[in-house]
Order: sequence, then C-alpha cells, then structure tokens
Amino acid sequence: MAKTKELSKDTRNKIVDLHQVGKTESAIGKQLGLKKSTVGAIIRKWKTYKTTDNLPRSGAPRKISPRGVKMITRTVSKNPRTTRGDLVNDLQRAGTKVTKPTISNTLRRQGLKSCSARRVPLLKPVHVQARLKFAREHLDDPDEDWENVIWSDETKIELFGKNSTRRVWRTKNTELHPKNTIPTVKHGGGNIMLWGCFSTKGPGRLIRVKERMNGAMYREILSENLLPSARALKMKRGWVFQQ
Repeated sequence: MAKTKELSKDTRNKIVDLHQVGKTESAIGKQLGLKKSTVGAIIRKWKTYKTTDNLPRSGAPRKISPRGVKMITRTVSKNPRTTRGDLVNDLQRAGTKVTKPTISNTLRRQGLKSCSARRVPLLKPVHVQARLKFAREHLDDPDEDWENVIWSDETKIELFGKNSTRRVWRTKNTELHPKNTIPTVKHGGGNIMLWGCFSTKGPGRLIRVKERMNGAMYREILSENLLPSARALKMKRGWVFQQ
C-alpha cells in the first residue's frame, strides 16, 4: 500500500476551524479537496487529544523478542567471539528469522559492540600476579626514575596470515578482559622473531633472532646489542635494564 502524504499543520488547523464554525465533514472535504474520512480522522483526533500535532508513534515492532534478545546477549557474554552468522542460525532454530544487521543493532542497544580482539601475551597466573606486584610497587615513582631505564622485549611476526583480525562482542572499557583478547606466544613456526630495546629517549637496536631463543642466545643478544644501545641513547651512569 502506498504511503499517503501527511497533511500540513496549517491544513489540520483549518479543518478544525471549519468544524468549529459548524461545517460538516463533507463540506470541509469539498472545500479543501480532501476525503471525508481524512477530515473525520483529524476532527476525532482533535476532540480526543485537543491538538492537531502529530502524536508519538510506536514504530515497527522489534524483530527479536525480549526472550530472543536475552538469549543472544547471554551467548556473546559467554563467548564474545560468536559471529553474527552463528546468532542468526541460533534465532532461526528458535523460530525467528533475522538478518546480520538486525543482530548488530540489537546487541548495540544492549551496550555490546563488535571490536577487534586485542592481542596480549599468554601469561600464567603467577606471571599476572608478578606484573601486578611490580606495577603497584612502582606506581608512584617519579618520571625521572623511568628516564634511566632501558626496556627490552621480543616479538613474533606471523608470515602466513595467522595474525588475521578476530572480532569480539564487548562492552566499553573491557578490551583487556581475558575473554576479549587473543593470547600470543613468543615462539612458533611460520614467523620471524625480533628483539629490540628502548628508553624514554628513543629506540635502541632492533635485530632479527634467526634461531630458536634459549638462554645462551639471549645472553649473546644482550652482550652484542644492549651496551651499544645504551651508549647510543646516552644513558646516565647507573642506568637500569628492565626486560
């Protein structure tokens, strides 16, 4: 059915004015070139609500029932990596047919947004506690102390697409929650390993690790690259190495 053009407020007010001076709905319709049913609807609305303004509309009903919304919200809360396609299939099995954009809009209204999963080091609980302990102990250290520190780390760069982006459904400020991250490891196949160091004054050396990292190789890397980096960065006497 074609959508009819909405009457202007001036026209609606004119209908009411003519009605108040005693004109019939048929006469008003002929004078203004409108259907009698349209005139009657405007007059009934004015009698009921004492206004000719447009009233708030309820809009189209939601395609997903409240129960369905709870179901998909619970699903992505348990497994943030659930895809929209998975949720479409879940709802279809429950008797509700929707599209992927509908899934996105529904979850967004629940405060959930599709975001790229953060990649973080794979840490054991003991490592997590050690890092928290270090952070708390040095939380109030002055900025000058950090200017005398050289930091180092290794990283792995995948060569064959294993670093492809994965998306998760999450709420604001939960990007580092374990369920919303992708654990990474330092060693593995199909990649290159890099070691580098830096300080507040800038980057130090960056080298490729061509063999599997072990204690002997790590000590060799430090002996060949750490001191030259400290000299190039013009670190002060008594500088600290933090790995």
